[in-house]
Amino acid sequence: MPRKTILIVGTYDTKDEELEYISDSIVSMGGNVLKMDVSVLGEAKGKTDFSKHSVAEAAGKSIKTAIESGSEHIAMNIMSEGASNLAKLLHAEGKFDGIILLGGTMGTDLALDVCKVLPLGLPKYVVSTVSFSPIIPSERLSADIQMILWAGGLYGLNSICRSSLSQAAGAVLGAAKAVETPKNDKPIVGITSLGTSCLKYITTLKPELEARGYEVAIFHAMGMGGMAFEGIVQKKGFVCVMDFAGCEIGNLLYGSIIHAGETRMLNAGQAGIPQIVAPGCMDLIDFAGWQDVPETFKGRHIHIHNKLIKSTIFSKDERIAIAHDYTRRLSKSKSPVHLIIPKEGIEEWDRPGGDAYDPDGLKAFTDTLKAAATDPIIVTEIDAHINDKAFTDKALEIFDLWVSDGTIIKVQNQNL
Repeated sequence: MPRKTILIVGTYDTKDEELEYISDSIVSMGGNVLKMDVSVLGEAKGKTDFSKHSVAEAAGKSIKTAIESGSEHIAMNIMSEGASNLAKLLHAEGKFDGIILLGGTMGTDLALDVCKVLPLGLPKYVVSTVSFSPIIPSERLSADIQMILWAGGLYGLNSICRSSLSQAAGAVLGAAKAVETPKNDKPIVGITSLGTSCLKYITTLKPELEARGYEVAIFHAMGMGGMAFEGIVQKKGFVCVMDFAGCEIGNLLYGSIIHAGETRMLNAGQAGIPQIVAPGCMDLIDFAGWQDVPETFKGRHIHIHNKLIKSTIFSKDERIAIAHDYTRRLSKSKSPVHLIIPKEGIEEWDRPGGDAYDPDGLKAFTDTLKAAATDPIIVTEIDAHINDKAFTDKALEIFDLWVSDGTIIKVQNQNL
């Protein structure tokens, strides 16, 4: 196996000792390293492959500009942009196989930006004094980022922080050796869903799409999954999306921390990816298990799913507002959008006798969806539940039509 190269990013003026320890660890385990300095004020104590000057220049600026800004925030934003641009270019040129970044809050801020521009499948490790902290919003995290707490290492090396640094060095090199990057040898359909206790369509949909020659990637629409989905969409990684779990939209609008950011359900349309959509589970708002339920939702029945998550249903007025926001997002699409509205229910718990059963609320929601949908949204209503076979059949019918008319890339030798 050829030696793998790891790009090490950090402030070599103040963190040289720690960064060199990481470098030595990787080299001792059979890896190669490239070093990128993102310092501003000081000079790197040793030689680096990419100086702070080349990093600033990659942002179209200079270190002088960063220093004279008089703001550490502005200066680090310059370095963040430059490091992101440079890392993206170096990866495109095949110069490194994994990346490790080290820092406190400033370095972590930069590290998150750099990881965001790098593709899924490239090992990304962040050693940070604030790993897993609530100050890091979920939307800043790239789909496959790895973090380890830089414990006890704010100023210099010691036996405690060596444990963190050595683990991270071994992890990134091991990942670079072991990773199986996406082959992209088949067109991929991206689908959002939840577990089968709530949404069941995937059990019939996935094998049908695979039988047609497509690869299927399914994303758990609980915040991080939605962000991973949207991140791949932005890079045009799917030939079609079946976005059937829109619960992150309601969560975003009504203050839940379990959301996928402001651009949810906007990226596919901007990327020109055909969308088949349905409002799965959009009657529920989700809360972290440790969270107190906000006053607005107190008095409603709480469905305890497990120790991590609990949910309650939206009111009729809240559902109407969500329907308007949902269709507004879809209406911005530059690609075809086909909305399937299952009139008999949108998740398993809204069936008669279930915790979320509310036929009046469901009707107000589905009626609003139909009325608010504008071009380019095509609407099909079905007298079925989203977990019924009729829903899957309709989704596949639309998919097959789009394959036959060229809207979706056809798998070679596929006969429809």
